[in-house]
Amino acid sequence: MSRNLILLGPPGAGKGTQAEFLVTKYGVPHISTGDMLRAAVGNGTELGLKAKEYMDAGKLVPDELVIGIVRERLSESDCAAGFLLDGFPRTIPQAEALDGAIAEIGLEAATVVNMEVADEELVQRLSGRRMCRECGAIYHISRDGVDVGDRCPAAGCEGEIYQRSDDQAEAIRQRLEVYKAQTAPLIDYYGQKGSLVRVSAVGSIEDVNERVSTALAERGLD
Repeated sequence: MSRNLILLGPPGAGKGTQAEFLVTKYGVPHISTGDMLRAAVGNGTELGLKAKEYMDAGKLVPDELVIGIVRERLSESDCAAGFLLDGFPRTIPQAEALDGAIAEIGLEAATVVNMEVADEELVQRLSGRRMCRECGAIYHISRDGVDVGDRCPAAGCEGEIYQRSDDQAEAIRQRLEVYKAQTAPLIDYYGQKGSLVRVSAVGSIEDVNERVSTALAERGLD
C-alpha cells in the first residue's frame, strides 16, 4: 500500500499531533500548503513569485497556482516513498485537481485519514485553550489550571495568560460551520472513491495513535 496520506478533520481534531506521529511512524515528509507557499516564494520559483503577488496584496492564492506548487513539491525526491498532506485539499475542486496532479507525477493515490470528533467536544477543546502574551506558550484550563489574567507558569516568564478571540465558543462554532460547508464534502468524495479511513479522535493521544495505526494496517500499511 502507498504511504501517500492526506489528513482531514475539523479545527481542534488533533491533526497536528497525528501528523507528527504519522511522519515519524512512516518516515514520510509532512507537507502543508503554508510551508509550500513560503518555500516557493523564498526560492523565487516562477509559481512562487506569482503567488507572492497575491499574498502581498492580501488576496487568496488561486487554486491553480496552489496546485502547481503542490505538484512541484510532490515531484521532489523525498516524496517518492510517500508523503503526508495536511491542510490541503479543502474543497472538491482542489481534491479533483490534486488527484490529477498525483496521477501525472506517477504516484499512487493517497489514503485519506478523517479525524472524527463531535462539535461540542471540539468547542470544549478549543474554548479551553489559553496562551501567554509574552512567550506564546499554549495551555488548556482543564489540563494546566491556568485562566485569563493568570501569570504564565513557564520558568522565567512573567507574561499574562489570555484567550484568543477565535478560541471563544461562538467563533469556534462559526469556524466549524465554515468547515462543514467547504471541507466536509471531501469526506463523501473520498468515501465514494474508497480511499477514506475514518478514525475517532476522542480520547488520549496514545489511544488515537493506536486507532490510526490499526486503521491503516487494516488497509495494508504497516
